[in-house]
Amino acid sequence: MYRVLIVDDEPEIRQGLRLKVDWESMGFQLAGEAANGTEAMERLADEAIDVVLTDMNMPVMDGISFLDACREQYPLLRLIVITGYEDFQYAKAAIRNQARNYLLKPVARDELTEALASVRSELDEQRRHRDQEAVIRWRLSQYYKEMKEHFIVRLVKDEPDSFRLDRDRSRLFELESWDGKTVRFMTVGLQERSDEDASPERTPDKFRLPLDAICRECAEQFRDEIHVFRDANYPGLMHFVLPDNKESRQAFAEALSRNVSAFLGFELAVGVGQPVTGFGQWKEGYTTSLLDWSLHGSGMPEDLRRSAGQAALPEETVKVIGRYLSRGEQEAFERAVRRELQEAIGMSKARFYKVIFQLYLAIESVASDARIPLESGDQLWLRPEIALGLDSTEKAVQFLNRLALKIVNRLKSDSGEADSSLIKAAQKFIDDHYMYDLNLTMIAERFNYNPSYFSEMFKAKVGKTFIQYVNEVRMKQAVRLLEETTLSLWDIAELTGFSNASYFSSKFKRMYGMTPSDYRQRASVKFESENPKK
Repeated sequence: MYRVLIVDDEPEIRQGLRLKVDWESMGFQLAGEAANGTEAMERLADEAIDVVLTDMNMPVMDGISFLDACREQYPLLRLIVITGYEDFQYAKAAIRNQARNYLLKPVARDELTEALASVRSELDEQRRHRDQEAVIRWRLSQYYKEMKEHFIVRLVKDEPDSFRLDRDRSRLFELESWDGKTVRFMTVGLQERSDEDASPERTPDKFRLPLDAICRECAEQFRDEIHVFRDANYPGLMHFVLPDNKESRQAFAEALSRNVSAFLGFELAVGVGQPVTGFGQWKEGYTTSLLDWSLHGSGMPEDLRRSAGQAALPEETVKVIGRYLSRGEQEAFERAVRRELQEAIGMSKARFYKVIFQLYLAIESVASDARIPLESGDQLWLRPEIALGLDSTEKAVQFLNRLALKIVNRLKSDSGEADSSLIKAAQKFIDDHYMYDLNLTMIAERFNYNPSYFSEMFKAKVGKTFIQYVNEVRMKQAVRLLEETTLSLWDIAELTGFSNASYFSSKFKRMYGMTPSDYRQRASVKFESENPKK
């Protein structure tokens, strides 16, 4: 609704104007009345007004002075002049102050309706233009970038059966065309300095933020042809999604290496994954990039490195092995690991090394979910040379089993607090993934609990049901989007995980006692009153 202020010193004229138009059906709301220009200026200073219907011959502050003041202080205000005096000076003043119409009393119903319809069209066009600008600003905002990066991380780490929803959501981040592209992933990180002058204060982990900044700045220069992201499981690494074009990929890697060397004084280790097509293969592409980076400093010959990225354990196999570990089934874990390693070493050394890294990544994922830190000396992505020392099945099994035992023992020692830790981990997962389709069964299975038991435990520990918690997290983000953007309710519903705008509006009204549109309007009026137009 556009807000209208009627300004006339005659009460019966103001009443007549109120009754001549079906304001609500035309998209207008009568915000109030004023008897002269001075009262009107006070109203304009206190609240947001879009349209003013004003008389010209008024006491205290006449129409000409009022129009001059409006033009100076509120240049976007729409003015419709109404007067009973066919005086050229009034018409001239109205034209000078860009009044949208000049109507003579008594005002005919159809003339006023036509004038208001014209103003409404102008305001609609202005709003569309403003909304487009707001969307552009939002897309450039840090919030949008963070959500886009989170979306990419989900694509490279989640299950294939979730990609149908991701394809629908990809349009919000202008990534829908990437689902049909053949791409490669690139992983980069700083190499340890081996020179004698290397200072203990100049280690790669001390330069994570500068590396992050350089990577993002370099990616920006390639506009939308390169997407950059970070994975919290690998804080020292940066990752990129690029079209499968060798020349442009090499040009980007060389530019990145030059900048890192010039500004940070480190050499850059670069890993490149195998080509993949479609969101459903992005996880495999990302894994091969991680593996190639991990093997970069291992001393493995280049051809062996590349072939190591061509074969992988099936995703379901990795999930089963990870589930053994998270449940504390140490013997089942060791048997499965030994079986896969024996099969891999019988096929090729390259496949054997890749299986080692895949199994390590599965262990690391379980440790991350359980919030159990692995020592830096055990992290293959920091110490890829360790992998070359695992040149037999028995050595590899011992290494992986030792890491698994640390996790199992820690889980057992923390058994008294296990439930609380698990609920905190589940809450963090919800906080990070609220925009996606979440349900209790899926979360319970992720943390290896019976859904009924998990539901009861969640309510006991959190003080509210699983659904209540998810809705509160989503609503908190929805309120932020309502206050900070002009995105449609459909987009906000989609971005915050609600199935559709109607359901979102219903839940919002139940929680806040008003519709999302009313909330946005109230927030907008409050903002305008706190920050009056100059």
